[in-house]
Amino acid sequence: MFLAMNHFRVAPDRCADFERAWRERDSYLDDVPGFVSFHLLRGDEEDGAVWYASHTVWRDAASFRAWVDSDAFRKAHAQGKLTGILTGPPQLRCWTSVLG
Repeated sequence: MFLAMNHFRVAPDRCADFERAWRERDSYLDDVPGFVSFHLLRGDEEDGAVWYASHTVWRDAASFRAWVDSDAFRKAHAQGKLTGILTGPPQLRCWTSVLG
């Protein structure tokens, strides 16, 4: 199992906009080979921003890399629904399952 997690800092007054953008966007993930699941998590407020993390679970790292190189990825990320909502760029962290 492979997990790709993006961390986002969102202005507290834009949280509803951020969550709505994720609910309404086309992810194009359901037909991608190796995709398992997607989750959006809300964290604590810290230093004037609320932390969020999105993570996708993949069968393996190769499936994730194929997604990143795909037209589906480009279409999903060209929607621009997060413009003006984030307080900085997302931070990507990738994880490979050790146990489980």
